[in-house]
Amino acid sequence: MNTSQTAPLLISRVREKDLEMVMEWFLQRKQSFYALGQIYVSKQEDIEDIFYRSIISIHNELHRFKKDTSFDTWAISHFIHNGRDLTKDKSFRDSESQMSDQTLFHAFHQLDDLEKEGIALSYFNECSYEEVGRILDISEEKVKFVLFSGVRKLRKELDHGSFEGCPEYHKHYLDYLGRTMDRPEKVEFEMHIYHCQGCQEDLASFQEVVLTLAGMTDAVEVPAGLIERIKSKVEEREARRQRKKKKRKSIWLSIAGVFAMVVSMGFVTGGFSSLYYAWTEEDEQLRVILQHDLGERLNLESESNGVKITIKSVVADDVQTLVFYEIEDTEKDNRYMMNAHEGVHIENEYDVMRRDVQHMYYSPPVDQDEIQNEEKNVYKGTMSLLPVSVGSGTIKLNVARLMQIVQDPKKDGGYRGEVTFAEGDWSFDIPFTKQSSRVHKLDKETDIDGIQVRLDKLTVAPTTTLLQYSFQNQGGDKRIDVITFDALETDKKKVEADLFGSNMYVESFDQEGWTAYTSSFNTLYFENPKEVTIQFDSIHLSVDDRKTIELDAAKDMPQTFEYLGNNITIDEIKVGNPAKVILTHDVSKDRPYERVIYGFSSDHLRTENISMGVSDTDGVLMDKTGKIHKIDAYEYDQMNQPRYFETIQTIDFYNDSSREDVTPTKLEIEGYSTTKYVDDRVKVKLD
Repeated sequence: MNTSQTAPLLISRVREKDLEMVMEWFLQRKQSFYALGQIYVSKQEDIEDIFYRSIISIHNELHRFKKDTSFDTWAISHFIHNGRDLTKDKSFRDSESQMSDQTLFHAFHQLDDLEKEGIALSYFNECSYEEVGRILDISEEKVKFVLFSGVRKLRKELDHGSFEGCPEYHKHYLDYLGRTMDRPEKVEFEMHIYHCQGCQEDLASFQEVVLTLAGMTDAVEVPAGLIERIKSKVEEREARRQRKKKKRKSIWLSIAGVFAMVVSMGFVTGGFSSLYYAWTEEDEQLRVILQHDLGERLNLESESNGVKITIKSVVADDVQTLVFYEIEDTEKDNRYMMNAHEGVHIENEYDVMRRDVQHMYYSPPVDQDEIQNEEKNVYKGTMSLLPVSVGSGTIKLNVARLMQIVQDPKKDGGYRGEVTFAEGDWSFDIPFTKQSSRVHKLDKETDIDGIQVRLDKLTVAPTTTLLQYSFQNQGGDKRIDVITFDALETDKKKVEADLFGSNMYVESFDQEGWTAYTSSFNTLYFENPKEVTIQFDSIHLSVDDRKTIELDAAKDMPQTFEYLGNNITIDEIKVGNPAKVILTHDVSKDRPYERVIYGFSSDHLRTENISMGVSDTDGVLMDKTGKIHKIDAYEYDQMNQPRYFETIQTIDFYNDSSREDVTPTKLEIEGYSTTKYVDDRVKVKLD
């Protein structure tokens, strides 16, 4: 790639004129990008769409561009990303039929994604191996591999004959043709080529395809008016955006006029608080709390290392202390959240917080798109702290660490990647007044899948609605491990269960065999219902169903047996210390168990102390219909009754009393665990 065109002057000009300069940049390179677009789609309007999407995305992301990177590489990455996205959205197979089977771009469509992208970047856009690797996120060695593999496939598709050459010299083709070989290797390679007829023919045909690729950019005919049509589309979008901006401004000017009138009315009628917060507070939960005078605007600010935290408000009740906050990175486009379990300290916790509460509610990251926060350097969220122990006072909050939020989970590795933090020193004195809650005793029993469940009480607090329930697990061959609820429903409203506030342990009543838990829901505090319907969702059960399987490491693997109508395969039995047993479970939507509960026997169990641990597991996430979903990309609340089935298990066995090997001889299955979805509904009256 010709990097001389990517000068600091160009970047500064791009920043000054934005869209105009991005358009100019693409105009200068329209040949190579039109050729690059054709590896994804064939229709002209689709290629124009890739151009359009790329221009818009580059314009929107200009503030992220760093001067120490190549603008060309950065922009090409955007084009590649948009080409991939459009390929997913549209099928180019129909348009392929319009092309001759001998055309190069038809042949391109037969290649793997990395192969066609690597070739296009190398020969259409003249990128170096290093630049290709950076764009495709692969090593330079991998770049050479996909280029060599792709060129050979293209040669076959273009019917240039079948040549092999000597495999040990294939690795030199690209460097030799690119004139990057060291002289000793070059001399040795040329001597071999001179004496090997097969390599001569193979290299010649390989070179013919490479030369064809290198000349493709100049050979491509860019349709007349392409850039003009794209430019027109971009300008239309910009005009619409400006019209919307003016409309919003006009609306707010109108509201301002009405606001001036109703302010005076509000003080007379008592409706000022409700009207004021309806217009000025974006957070729906906080808006309702402020409208009912259960909290107040605080807007306490503290800044450290370029990051500013604003405590907007706080609401304290019998269940939790909920802090509403906003964090702004004043120097970079990062979003940070507060985590009550990481870097957050209450200086006077023993004075103002309840220490007898056994758990603190988790505050998951708030989806900023859902709350329409478009500022990439601002995060708006909530943090749950322990409930307060006094009627009023001040919370002395010290923050030392903030957790960085992944802006684009699909692009940046999701929420399972490495967690990064911002260090600093933020301090607040937060005043609070404890709000009262309504506690309703229920004392209602019901039968769920043959097991008694008791609904004990319902606590309706300003921040949440808390259901306490109990169940018995004495006797019988099955036990409840977890109960989940779907919702609480009144005659006016339905509130969903909190995914992160379920199954909180309270206490056990050993003499009666009851164990108490709580589950939280969105609040019903402002409804004041007289009757509530509790809707169950699922129960997770452990079931006793024993079976013993003989193990023999001397027999050929795999060994297969049946459990509850499903095949389990023993793939490997490895004697040693530790010993290993690897199992594979067949999976179908009719499989009754999700995970097997088992213990292992060995020849040493009578005389030695053997411990067992699961070192590795794998599984699949399946919905009610039997469709399997990717675990790292699914949206739980949008799936139809999801269940996780374990498929592969690796078990380790350790001889804790000596170095002697362990020889597993029996597989003793004790039972299994499974999830049952239920639709039980229980109506309760509130006193």
